[in-house]
Amino acid sequence: MTFFSQDETLQQLATEILDATWAKFPELAPNQLALTWIVYDSPVIVNTGGAISAEEFWKYSVRGFSYRGIERIYPASVVKLFYLVAIHEWLESGMVTESQELNRAIRDMIIDSSNDATNLIVDVLTGTTSGPELPQGPFDTWKNQRNLVNRYFRSLGWEELDSINVNQKTWGDGPYGRERAFLGEMMENRNMLTTNAVARLLHTIIGGVAVSSTRSQQMMSLLKRSLNPKDINKAEENQIIGFLGESLVPNAQLWSKAGWTSQVRHDAAYIEIPQQQPYLLIVFTEGKINSQNKAIMPFISQAITTAITKV
Repeated sequence: MTFFSQDETLQQLATEILDATWAKFPELAPNQLALTWIVYDSPVIVNTGGAISAEEFWKYSVRGFSYRGIERIYPASVVKLFYLVAIHEWLESGMVTESQELNRAIRDMIIDSSNDATNLIVDVLTGTTSGPELPQGPFDTWKNQRNLVNRYFRSLGWEELDSINVNQKTWGDGPYGRERAFLGEMMENRNMLTTNAVARLLHTIIGGVAVSSTRSQQMMSLLKRSLNPKDINKAEENQIIGFLGESLVPNAQLWSKAGWTSQVRHDAAYIEIPQQQPYLLIVFTEGKINSQNKAIMPFISQAITTAITKV
């Protein structure tokens, strides 16, 4: 049973949006899109600044909709959300020590989506490092260590996390040496997420119950995105243009983590619009043509923005 209840109104609205999306972008096949949409009705239990305890938070049910929300898809940089929560858990429990350099890497992993920063975080989380191929015995030990983050998320007991894999670094050119061997000959061990899994994790962050209230607030501060055109245009590549934030009204507020490669384009966002119910929207798209199309995500986001007035 997922953490949200399927809602008939959301299903009708979302189905209309999906149909309109496929009509607008016929090159986007039905099996190249996955979506999870969570709406927060009053009383809103998220982004409260820690006003709600974890025990109280989980008493509230939320309504939502998902399309292919349980399909395993390569997440690109969206996986960095999971490494963000994990590193805060390690820091909170004293498994690793805070440092200026570690804080810099955490910041750059989320704000700039730096792969180099992410790879340091994975090293710190697992006590492993990249390098040449290893003999079988040491390699088995190395692989066991690299799966620490997977074991942590399994321990939470959330069914949405049953099928995920979060044990790989993120790359520009790609993995070499022991990293390539760990990925598998057919890349069968690559990172994999579902939109429902991402929604559950982001739900806990914005709810203030990921690791702790204080830690959740720190994560939220990193995920906050400016919608000011001056800020957006500073970077040639950013996590607004071509993603869910592009079509939002200027006075909206956005917390998000995008991911893209030559084969996928994804975004995971929590959105607040004045006088409307806040919502979570996770959208994954696959396919080489679709990954390069910067119009799909804003189109879906604009349609959801319109639909939220009817829920």
